[in-house]
Amino acid sequence: MRVDSTPLEFEWDKGNIGKNKKHKVEDQEAEEIFLDQGKVIFKDKLHSQVEERFIVIGKTKKERLLYICFTRRKEKIRIISARDINKKEVSIYEETA
Repeated sequence: MRVDSTPLEFEWDKGNIGKNKKHKVEDQEAEEIFLDQGKVIFKDKLHSQVEERFIVIGKTKKERLLYICFTRRKEKIRIISARDINKKEVSIYEETA
């Protein structure tokens, strides 16, 4: 098992701050997913034409399961979108956790 000791830093600006309120996900809550030891991360091949994108499925501190699309810019994580997961995604999370 490889442990990533890089501190988590997030990139928030006018392009993505507050963007996920339409899905009732606050920015800080979306960040919590990256601390979930059971999170599942995979490459978003469909949306990686311009820059490499990833999808993470994980739990918040309040046990809310979220689906987040993100990219890495330099050493920071930029969250592109965040929403509740659907039934199919629940099974993906449970199978790997």
